[in-house]
Amino acid sequence: MFVIRLPNGNLMVPQTATGHDGRILGDVYVEIGPQDADYARLAAQALTPEEVEQRRDRWRQDDEALHQEFLEFARLNGEEPPQNPLEPPTPNDPPLPERPRVASSA
Repeated sequence: MFVIRLPNGNLMVPQTATGHDGRILGDVYVEIGPQDADYARLAAQALTPEEVEQRRDRWRQDDEALHQEFLEFARLNGEEPPQNPLEPPTPNDPPLPERPRVASSA
């Protein structure tokens, strides 16, 4: 997660959200302004939304190159690469195993 400088000058800062019992709920962004004590320190590392998107695009491209390298490795080793869960199955994909049926208590 990045510190993001918004067009209005405020910053979107990553922060961990926790429940009342201390359990981590997830990561969120909070908006802070120049009046915040940490603003100057965080502003020094802030990226614009466009810079964040450029980095994400570059990662996606690098991820695709790595994915293709993995597929080639699997092919050369005679292994069937796993199906990408984000792609729909093709007619050549093996069928999915059946889910066990749960008896209803009705």
